[in-house]
Amino acid sequence: MRAQLPALALILLTTSCAAPLPVAKPPAVVLPAPVEKPAPLPTRPAIQQPTGHWTDWALAAGGWVYRRDERGSIALYGTPGADALVTLRCDKARARLFLSRASDVGGTMTVRTSSTSKPLMVQPTGGKPAYAASEIGVSDPILDAMAFSRGRIALELNGAPNIAIPVWSEIGRVVEDCRA
Repeated sequence: MRAQLPALALILLTTSCAAPLPVAKPPAVVLPAPVEKPAPLPTRPAIQQPTGHWTDWALAAGGWVYRRDERGSIALYGTPGADALVTLRCDKARARLFLSRASDVGGTMTVRTSSTSKPLMVQPTGGKPAYAASEIGVSDPILDAMAFSRGRIALELNGAPNIAIPVWSEIGRVVEDCRA
């Protein structure tokens, strides 16, 4: 047995120095190309809407200005030296009035007066500054309701701040200019 011990040690020694048997590599995994995600659309900041009943909303800052031009007349509401917040324009040749407000949002704008309210479809005008406008026929009763509302008018447009503006004689002047 002693004679077998050195032979056994020699066998163990030679097998331990042998290179390991090659191991088969697993097949290469081909990953799909990464899908590029589109950039997120810009989000509009949260709109701070007035609270309470519209007759209690604070009036938007500014005042009315009346002008005559080659198309007819226009009443503009806003602060001096800034773009108008609201305009009421008479297109005398077409016997139409255009009510517009500062906004790039289209949809339904509700006009509220002390006697009635009316939804009007508005479309962005595409200009700079951005306005959303509605075309109104000269005999539409909402024009009289606006001109004779008790103290204020509210303009509510989804996606834009709701506003309240005062009723001054400029509104009635533009309406009468267009009807004459």
